[in-house]
Amino acid sequence: MRTDNQRRSDNFEDRGRGGGGAVGGGLAAGALFAILRRIGLRGILIVGLVLAGIWFFAPANIKEMVFGALLGGVPGQSQSTSGEGSVCEAEAQACDFSRAVLGSTEDVWSAQFSQNRLPNYSVQAGSYRAPTLVVFSGGVATGCGNATADVGPFYCPADTNLYIDPSFYQVMQSRLNAPGDFAQAYVIAHEVGHHVQNLIGATQRSVSGENQNQTSVRVELQADCLAGVWGHTARASLAIDEADLREALNAAHAIGDDTLGANAGQYTHGTSAQRMRWFRRGFDSGDARQCDTFAVSQAQL
Repeated sequence: MRTDNQRRSDNFEDRGRGGGGAVGGGLAAGALFAILRRIGLRGILIVGLVLAGIWFFAPANIKEMVFGALLGGVPGQSQSTSGEGSVCEAEAQACDFSRAVLGSTEDVWSAQFSQNRLPNYSVQAGSYRAPTLVVFSGGVATGCGNATADVGPFYCPADTNLYIDPSFYQVMQSRLNAPGDFAQAYVIAHEVGHHVQNLIGATQRSVSGENQNQTSVRVELQADCLAGVWGHTARASLAIDEADLREALNAAHAIGDDTLGANAGQYTHGTSAQRMRWFRRGFDSGDARQCDTFAVSQAQL
């Protein structure tokens, strides 16, 4: 795989080290939205009225403490949304590589959206709206709450940003036994796949009779397939060869629920075999319409 001839995306932000103070208070990415979905609109209104009453009578110092806690900070300490220092000063190569891969995904998905080569979920997606890739170190504040680097790369639908601590690339190599530049590119393409899902309405889909974990598996496998579509389409421009493909498949295997030792009944991303199969399906076909994981049975996943 080569990226020297690939344009670098401008949709990139270096949030710095510890941007937003993600250690301590605050919700993990996506947790807030899970709570809101569970309690429903009526519950949100009731909670809002109760909190408003409490807030009205609360002393000023209590309000300050609550506000700081919601931002994930510690009372009496100032917070920096941009963090301290630059991540890319220490991770220049990783940042440059990430920008190149992101630029490639923008080219691929802009074309796919303009040609309407997408699964149909009755949502008018329109033209492709590229996400911003945010690099951080240690912790970060997002539209989905605060998160630490321990959660790995993730996508936040609330602010449509991708988040990654570049040190995760070393984790892939040393702890997950998934080295290689195309394996790293696969990780970015997978998170971009979640952004595509958000734009086309796939994240609102569910299958009757299935629980939340089963739905999550379908979502993750579709993102793998969409990452494969990107790989197929960018194969020539990035000079992706069979060795690169093996790197991506090895990464998909390394982060499968069974490989990572998920407990029975807690599978949320799919098995290694499933993840490799759906990535390969996208890579071989180059057709996002072949990535409709919601249209197949559990046995076909």
